[in-house]
Amino acid sequence: MNPHQQLQRRLGVFDATSIGLGSMLGAGVFVVFAPAAGLAGNFLVLAVLLAGAVAYCNAVASAELAARYPASGGTYVYGRKQLGEWPGFIAGWGFVSGKTASCAAMALTFGHYAAPDFALPVAVAAVVALTVVNLFGITRTALLTRVLLCLVLATLVFVAVAAVVGPHPNGAAPGAGGPAAGSFSAVGFSAGGLGGVLPAAGLMFFAFAGYARIATLGEEVKDPARTIPRAILAALGAAFVIYLGLALLLQGHLGDQLAASTAPLLDAVTHSRLAAGAPLLQAGAAAACLGALLALITGVGRTTLAMARERDLPAPLARVGGRHTVPVTAELTVAAVVILLLLTTDVMTVVGFSSFGVLIYYAVTNAAAFTLEVHSPHAPKWLNVAGFGGCLLLAFTLPPSSVLGMAAVLAAGAAGRFLVVRRRRRRAL
Repeated sequence: MNPHQQLQRRLGVFDATSIGLGSMLGAGVFVVFAPAAGLAGNFLVLAVLLAGAVAYCNAVASAELAARYPASGGTYVYGRKQLGEWPGFIAGWGFVSGKTASCAAMALTFGHYAAPDFALPVAVAAVVALTVVNLFGITRTALLTRVLLCLVLATLVFVAVAAVVGPHPNGAAPGAGGPAAGSFSAVGFSAGGLGGVLPAAGLMFFAFAGYARIATLGEEVKDPARTIPRAILAALGAAFVIYLGLALLLQGHLGDQLAASTAPLLDAVTHSRLAAGAPLLQAGAAAACLGALLALITGVGRTTLAMARERDLPAPLARVGGRHTVPVTAELTVAAVVILLLLTTDVMTVVGFSSFGVLIYYAVTNAAAFTLEVHSPHAPKWLNVAGFGGCLLLAFTLPPSSVLGMAAVLAAGAAGRFLVVRRRRRRAL
């Protein structure tokens, strides 16, 4: 790798943590609790705990590997270094393809929050604007992420207060730990109950997956061996506390209405004495979408850069340029593909497969960490085994359409790489 292709180390612990937490508190926090409650019923908190446990295993593995390989690309790099080219490619291709679709969906979600009548052009404008921010350097990205994160955190505090002050439709006390007595038929055992905990945990897991963005920025953090592990664990810890607290408060406040809600956090506000503040929540949701979209574009661009460096994607995508030393070609290409998806597809239906891809990505992370010769005391090998098994368990409890969709995308990418590698070998003879 030539020196001029290197990115610059400019992020500290606080900046990296903000990017990770901003990724985890995206639009999903405003909608994920309803379908999860519909699956797990009275055991929603158990689903959050299970998702958090799997996420912790993955976070520890990511932290160990990122400290060892402080380069852009995350698990794509770790898989190649520890397991071989193919596992690395599967992880990288799954991340790039799945998260590019997620970028389009997040942009469109922002458009629906910000200007429902002009959602598509607003979504395209958001992609363009955030790409411009990224092109001005990673420090500008971190600054905007901090601003958006503050707005989102203030919104979530407002929701928590609304849930506490009530009134509560089912007469339950906030934080009581579950719906009121009679709600089992609505969201409990008939909708899954204990049997629905695993798929509900699968849904909740994706809310925690944003710490991967920190790992993909490994080439841009100062003192990576110290910064990356601290940032990953700090971001995950903060997100876990927020999600667990919201699960308790929403179940206590909304009871059996939670599973049927299309906008549970908005309902928590409108069914309280603070209903007049509902527009503030919509603004917070829009900010969350922008924050998550900014982190997604950044992460996909860095993984694309890493794959291009190894010629698993076209080599021109590895170009780093400009005064701010950013992956210019990769960033512009990702933005172009996202806009193309927005203009030509129903992005809200094509992103389901990315959930399966994320879990396969982290399964590779755990497998790669397992092969490290030296493990920190807080990251024993059994934790990697638990994380690997947890990822596969959650992956294969997803709807068959999600599994089959991502499997087809992975197979197409693998077939393309196989043909390219074979052609290169023939030319070398």
